[in-house]
Amino acid sequence: MAAIIATAELRTSGLRATYRTAGDRGVLIEYGQQFPVDLGVNFFVHAAARHLNTHPVRGILEVVPGLRSLLVYYDPSVIEQAGVVAELEACHQDIPAPASLVLPSRRLRLPIAFDDSTSREAVNRYRISTRPEAPNVVDGNNIDYIVACNGLPDRESFYARILETEWWNAFTGFYPGLPSLLPLDPRSEVSAPKYNPARGWTPEGAVALGGPCLVIHPIESSGSYQIFGRTLPISALTRRPRAHRIDPILIYPCDRISFFRTSEAELIELRRQVFEGRYDYDIEPGEYAVAEHFTTAKDERVAAETERRRAARQAAHELVKIP
Repeated sequence: MAAIIATAELRTSGLRATYRTAGDRGVLIEYGQQFPVDLGVNFFVHAAARHLNTHPVRGILEVVPGLRSLLVYYDPSVIEQAGVVAELEACHQDIPAPASLVLPSRRLRLPIAFDDSTSREAVNRYRISTRPEAPNVVDGNNIDYIVACNGLPDRESFYARILETEWWNAFTGFYPGLPSLLPLDPRSEVSAPKYNPARGWTPEGAVALGGPCLVIHPIESSGSYQIFGRTLPISALTRRPRAHRIDPILIYPCDRISFFRTSEAELIELRRQVFEGRYDYDIEPGEYAVAEHFTTAKDERVAAETERRRAARQAAHELVKIP
């Protein structure tokens, strides 16, 4: 099988689609360009996944949305690879331009304690056991490194970036329940290089930054993103009353997350309530009109401030030592 099956320019979105072989039972479609990260592409990916789920095709078993890709699993005894590509091309023609999309999207509010002791413990373990001279470990934390990477004057400026916008769950992956979040307000963009080598231990609930994506760790695990705080548990692998209702995974693709600041002591109490089955997560069902994002991004003042912050971040990256 050829690695690249076909390429096409999509009429409604203007995106370029590249169809790739993904084993003998999968087709991977990549949309647009790898850099820079474009939320408009991600909106289109989720629209395509939703269309395929609501208009089932015999032989297509599962669709998995990524940041700018869609993985389609199929049964080759029912439908051939060429047939999958043809169905995907038809699907693309039915999807309107990104600015016209409306996607199912819940709102979730989560508390966050910045620079908490558990996050510091993870950073300190890394410094002791893995890389004592790591440039991303400054005074026992990763936060000062993130601040430097983004050309920010202080920690509070970084915290403000996290708190001032809603974060779009662009995709869930790497392992089950791990959301990768991007800011809906482009002025809140932040980025940081990843650990090198990776960290051996990350606490459950840790909030961390790698490249342009913010993640929340659903379980204790290894990790390579810069840790800056902690929130509530976002997975319930053992059944508990009231925690996540039915689904063991709290955050779905296309969910919008906003954080509110809390102290570590307050967060510990809230986490206790979760484990005791007494906490109700703040979840609001709804939809997201993608036009809201484009309207904000195209506002002249927003666009000017976004470019100023991107330039400051680029200049800072050239001065900061990469881990």
